[in-house]
Amino acid sequence: MDFLLSFQLSAPEIILAVAGLVLLMVAAFAGNKSAQTVTYLAIASLVAAGAVVVELFTNDALSQGADAWSGLYRMDAFGNFTKLLIYLATIGCLIVTPKFFDAKGEYRPEYPVLMIFGAVGMGIMVSAVDLMTLYIGLELSSLSSYVLASYSRSDERSAEAGLKYFVLGALASGILLYGMSLVYGFTGSTSYLGIRAALADGMGTGALFGVVFVLAGLAFKIAAVPFHMWTPDVYEGAPTPVTAFFATAPKVAAIAITMRIALDPFGAQSDAWQQIIIFAALASIVVGALGAIGQENIKRLLAYSSINNVGFILVGLAAATEAGAAAMLVYLAIYVAMSLGSFVAVLMLRDKDGNQVENISDIAGLSRSHGLLALCLAIMMLSLAGIPPLFGFWGKFVVFQAAVQADMIILAALGIAASVIGAFYYLKIVKIMYFDDPADVVEAKGETSRWVVLLVTTIFVSPLGYLLTPWLGDLAARAASAMFFVI
Repeated sequence: MDFLLSFQLSAPEIILAVAGLVLLMVAAFAGNKSAQTVTYLAIASLVAAGAVVVELFTNDALSQGADAWSGLYRMDAFGNFTKLLIYLATIGCLIVTPKFFDAKGEYRPEYPVLMIFGAVGMGIMVSAVDLMTLYIGLELSSLSSYVLASYSRSDERSAEAGLKYFVLGALASGILLYGMSLVYGFTGSTSYLGIRAALADGMGTGALFGVVFVLAGLAFKIAAVPFHMWTPDVYEGAPTPVTAFFATAPKVAAIAITMRIALDPFGAQSDAWQQIIIFAALASIVVGALGAIGQENIKRLLAYSSINNVGFILVGLAAATEAGAAAMLVYLAIYVAMSLGSFVAVLMLRDKDGNQVENISDIAGLSRSHGLLALCLAIMMLSLAGIPPLFGFWGKFVVFQAAVQADMIILAALGIAASVIGAFYYLKIVKIMYFDDPADVVEAKGETSRWVVLLVTTIFVSPLGYLLTPWLGDLAARAASAMFFVI
């Protein structure tokens, strides 16, 4: 094993791990007063890791990817693409977080440290090519997330969200681990290549059960129906910046490992899992849309929106083609911007006492008192609904196009029909902000950092985003091709 090459290929995770340990020591010795400094250093470390990822992504000598640590870890275009999304989402969440907790006097330096370790775990997850490596990365990310969900000590809802997330997350991890043990037992390998080779000539009943359990455990992580029940409660109870984080970076990582697991070790037997993915996709689209209709809390509504969007993303996976994988990555990039922008807009909804405004009825008439904020939130809602000419439409278009090209016309038709249901509750938000009598509850006082993140994401999902389609499509196609290189 070439240790030097292994260190080079896994440099992003090494940088973040070392930065996390150093910042943890800074936090321990400097106390809570170092929270802002630790946050800035955490952002700097993420930028440094991202720069290394870009260098690896553009290195012609590594264009086909390379294995590290005796085949436990793989650096390829797919992992690099998803890591960039993870790091950008984490940076965006860190930028908008401090003022939220400063108002309650709860911001402590361990918050950015937990985000850093979560990013390390997610990076390991998306580059793992062995079940053991995958599980280590998954648990590192999950343990950080459990603490973040219950971070606000003064809020009972936060403690409840953390407990629910921990209990159900532990159950899902157990299911996933049991599935991994079955796969190992019936294939004799934990390596993705070894599993693929063992399943090349067919899949027995035992291995099939293993695949089902693995996909069930991953379905919890991506909040796909029928393993979605934790999402509304955790999204509502967790502090809003944490909810923004859950809806972006961990979502990217979870969907990425689901793609890699399905298309790499189980890729030779796609017929065995396509029906499961098709059911999860359609059920998520419908349940997410119907569940959001009656919500009065905007964070719960966005939770059901995330379930709905996961369904659309899974349509690309159901196609089990390179075009489907590329479409998923394009959708993921757009979804990260839409989700981050939506939650930043929610963060800026404050009443005169500085408390978070979450009830949808309280934003009635927002366009008359805070026109720019209402406009940004309306663009996010309409983009999430997939209404042209906003960029969210392009994400849905490429996913359904991939399904049609894979002769899954019925799946595409049902998905398009179900997307009409989802448009209802997004339009409801716009209608309340622009046409209802003002509630005069919101006293938005957005700081510069939040406005920067909100405006950048708004511009990205606006029609101007279409200017990036050739560039984004090429990157996504290159990343998707790395998934099929072993075939």
